[in-house]
Amino acid sequence: MPVLDKNGAQVWRRRTSRESLVRWFGWLIGVAVFLVCWQRISEATTWFFVWDAPRIAGDIWTRATPPRWEYITQLGRPIWDTLNIATLGTLIALCLAVPVAFLAARNTTPSALFIRPIALLIIVSTRSINSLIWALLLIAIIGPGVFAGVVAIAIRSIGFCAKLLYEAIEEIDHTQVEAISATGASRWQVMAYGIVPQILPAFAGIAVFRWDINIRESTVLGLVGAGGIGLQLSSSLNVLAWPQVSLILVVILVAVVISEWVSAKVRGAII
Repeated sequence: MPVLDKNGAQVWRRRTSRESLVRWFGWLIGVAVFLVCWQRISEATTWFFVWDAPRIAGDIWTRATPPRWEYITQLGRPIWDTLNIATLGTLIALCLAVPVAFLAARNTTPSALFIRPIALLIIVSTRSINSLIWALLLIAIIGPGVFAGVVAIAIRSIGFCAKLLYEAIEEIDHTQVEAISATGASRWQVMAYGIVPQILPAFAGIAVFRWDINIRESTVLGLVGAGGIGLQLSSSLNVLAWPQVSLILVVILVAVVISEWVSAKVRGAII
């Protein structure tokens, strides 16, 4: 924006004086908020433990190495349960997320006034609560175990999958839908031949991506009693069996790396 200097010549500036003042005022507010938050955190922090943390971490590292490799024979079933929790939870979530996504998309919902808000509420409510919290609630309702973990992963994944899927539905090419509608096809035929083929790649990518995320989330559900390898981790932490803890962490790391590799290969094949 051109402004005049003291000699009357035009000088180009990125912002006007008012815009610069507003920008600096915003930075001032941000710094003030940060300082207030830091003061509150400092008052609630026991700094002795913070400064002593490197020594404690070094002590735990000494106790945890080398891992107790012979304990790996007891981790086969827990890691298998973890994979089952993630896989079954993802499949259940996908089965429930597909109809919710079609009800939430503007171009497929039967009623934008009544049904779509309900579908969006389901998406928001399932996404806003962490899987650990769902697991805690479900353990109180149906008891501890793998089933509670599967349901917790499924509920947590519905909103994630449905949100990405309904956005993909809204972004389809409407020319293909109009062409099929012009042949006299019914509403279900239009959906089957005009919409579903366009969103299948997105659906496959969402499914694999969510399964990859659920592998990581399911490894910690056992900490609250929802089964899987997290249950072994919690038991080892309770008795301070640090060599077992380090081995469990290594197994979790390997499982996550493998799931990342599988997910990347599948997404690459789809794309």
